[in-house]
Amino acid sequence: MYPIQAVQKRYAWGSHDRLQNMFHVEHGPGPADVPETLAEMWFSGHEESPSPLTLPDGSQVALTQAIRRDPATMLGERDSQSFGPVLPYLFKVISARIPLSLQVHPLDFEARAGYNRENALGVPRQASDRSFKDTLAKNEMVVALEPFVASVGFVPISGQLTLLRAVDHPLARLMADALTARTFRLGVPPERFAQADAMMPVSSLTWPDSRRRIFRAFHAAVTSPPEEGEGICEALEEAMRELKGARSLAALSNALEAARAFPGDPSVLCLLMLNPVCLEEGESVYIPAGTPHAYIHGTAAEIMTNSDNVLRAGMTPKHKDLPDFLKSLDCQPSVPIDPSSSMLATLIMRNMVTYRPNIREYMLVYGHVEEEGATWPLMNALVHRYGNLVDRIGPRQLVIPRRGPRILLCTEGGLCCQAGSQTVLLGQGEAVFIPSSDGRIDISMVTPAGADDLARRRGEAPGSYAHGSFLLASTPG
Repeated sequence: MYPIQAVQKRYAWGSHDRLQNMFHVEHGPGPADVPETLAEMWFSGHEESPSPLTLPDGSQVALTQAIRRDPATMLGERDSQSFGPVLPYLFKVISARIPLSLQVHPLDFEARAGYNRENALGVPRQASDRSFKDTLAKNEMVVALEPFVASVGFVPISGQLTLLRAVDHPLARLMADALTARTFRLGVPPERFAQADAMMPVSSLTWPDSRRRIFRAFHAAVTSPPEEGEGICEALEEAMRELKGARSLAALSNALEAARAFPGDPSVLCLLMLNPVCLEEGESVYIPAGTPHAYIHGTAAEIMTNSDNVLRAGMTPKHKDLPDFLKSLDCQPSVPIDPSSSMLATLIMRNMVTYRPNIREYMLVYGHVEEEGATWPLMNALVHRYGNLVDRIGPRQLVIPRRGPRILLCTEGGLCCQAGSQTVLLGQGEAVFIPSSDGRIDISMVTPAGADDLARRRGEAPGSYAHGSFLLASTPG
């Protein structure tokens, strides 16, 4: 096991204190009364921002370099053969104080084409106006560490129309018109939406007309000039006073929060087309490439394929790439995907929840250790939510992966992690990279003697670590 350091990412939407407290990050240079934002902490094998590992002699090496030196030891034979000498996932903890950009992640073939195209044009990989940092599609999953709010994927057209018609604004009316203007002959769109059809991907030739209408409504918002965003806040506030229903109010609230954060940005009305997602601690959502989404606020663990490709369409001062965004946009309405629900019965008795979407690159475990017989309060809430599923499936056996590259992060309290003859104590915000060659790991409470050692190392007052919570990222076992 090797101590691994997180790479700090400071963006305007980040927290003033949440990640700073979790990771014990001190205030940087500058006036003490001006809070700095900290948005993401990356545990990363990505070439652009690799995390440093600490070796037994105290020296440091980038995780990317350590894996290239000995992929079989670090990744295991199976994963090194499947993915090459690279960590197949990127693991983060994020905290959003204000909404993030309206975005999608490119599909595989769009990522490869875009990466090669920008290379051919000589766009530096670190350039602020570069869209494609690598050749991979980015499928990501979020697990809430506290209440976390987002907008993810399209709701059915009927739901979109209900909200857009409730907002007394010219752009909302145009979007509603786009959702109802049918195409009577393929290749001959309604005249006022011809510009949108010209930006549709080639695959739209096989789309049902309903998807083309969703595309046109979305296009109307993201291509509108800023002056057409005037008055959106007031119109959303009025709609919230008039409409009833939790889902409608949640979607309006997301759009209103975005409108206040980005005054005059017409793209905030796109959030009325998306599913509002309100996660409590331990709840999750999986976001495949091509799914439009925006994070509104909250703190969460995030794990994804090892990609930093983001295509933005609005709600950001960063580079927007509308042509590539629209090429990857999945206009199929869908219910947000919860990767925990099908596996929860596996984990009830072990104070751990597994999140395992149907992909090869990653899974995540959120767990808790405490004295014998104690129950993690979070588990009671999840059992209540998924009770019918638990009754139907019944208990199963959970096995934490014994092979493959694993990253263990202590999110609260303290932990003791054992692999073979090696024992590592972790306090809040500390993490280790566990190579495949270490085999089975055991995660337990810190003993009283270990608590003294941990407190001494961290410069804290002596005391017990009566419990600990953790996140374990890995490839599927």
